[in-house]
Amino acid sequence: MKRASSPHTATRIGRWLGVAFGLCFVTGLLSHHLQHPPGWFAWPTRPVDLYRVTQGVHVTAGVAAVPLLLAKLWTVYPKLFERPVVRSLPHALERGALFVLLGASFFELVTGLFNAAQNYPWRFFFPTAHHAVAWVAVGALLVHVAVKLPLMRTPAEQVRRGTLSRRGFLLTAGGAAAVGVLATAGGTVPWLRTVSVLGARSVGLPVNRTAAAAGVSAVDDGWRLVVGTRRFSRRELEALPQTTAELPIACVEGWSASARWTGVPVRDLLALAGVEPGDVRVESLERDGLYRASTLPAAHARDPSTLLALRVDGATLPLDHGYPCRLIAPSRPGVTQTKWVTRLEVIR
Repeated sequence: MKRASSPHTATRIGRWLGVAFGLCFVTGLLSHHLQHPPGWFAWPTRPVDLYRVTQGVHVTAGVAAVPLLLAKLWTVYPKLFERPVVRSLPHALERGALFVLLGASFFELVTGLFNAAQNYPWRFFFPTAHHAVAWVAVGALLVHVAVKLPLMRTPAEQVRRGTLSRRGFLLTAGGAAAVGVLATAGGTVPWLRTVSVLGARSVGLPVNRTAAAAGVSAVDDGWRLVVGTRRFSRRELEALPQTTAELPIACVEGWSASARWTGVPVRDLLALAGVEPGDVRVESLERDGLYRASTLPAAHARDPSTLLALRVDGATLPLDHGYPCRLIAPSRPGVTQTKWVTRLEVIR
């Protein structure tokens, strides 16, 4: 079979790939800043589904980028072995940026797919490495685009036509990307779950980290929630006015699921303890997990839908979902929705 090696074909696929990479980069930055917020970053509490949408787009765009990257490589790989290796300074910049872009792109897509499957066969910390290499990939992409911009502006009829049907090749690459999207998007879009084999999760509300994995055993009657100078037993929390809100658990792997949570608003607990609202450190019974504590921004702490949940879908909160109480807040990553909460502390 002859290859669709037209520069115009490569440029068309490159544009699609650029859109996928752009969506991945922007939504990935948002997710990173939500988990490790710099001082200037602020994230709204409404709409409550905002994070599940942005992270769903992030993972889905990453999956779509896989066949597009392979198609792009298929159209241009002979150029990687052209001689002489360097013909001019722009050519050297193009070659160097291309090799960096390919390496960084494959790293991002492969590790991202492993993360979506919750499989980590490496020693480095995935979020930090994924974030750093994303900047490398985007920098290389910008250099590559700048060097290739004149070709992108060349009319199609002035460029050598591919020997394989260009339309057929583009349809194949686009179709493969669309299949990847359909196979993944059900993790975020409920009505696609029947056809979304890669986005399907277990029946009911999924659990990423069980109590056993976190080293949290049955909670005895001596447990207390500490808020400022106040200490609340679970029975005392149950006696307080309760609020019910439908909120999603939206995880960085791209899946999400909604449930009806019932509990005490965090702002009410702070008021009862006589504590001024602000950013709140939420601590867990879990001892050694990377996310055993989280910082709840002041805007979320003041939101009436941010709860210390005691019940889910009308039933007592199961241990795996954070019994005796867990944090649930609108538009937040699942890893920051701390389970097995034992202390709320205003830090500023």
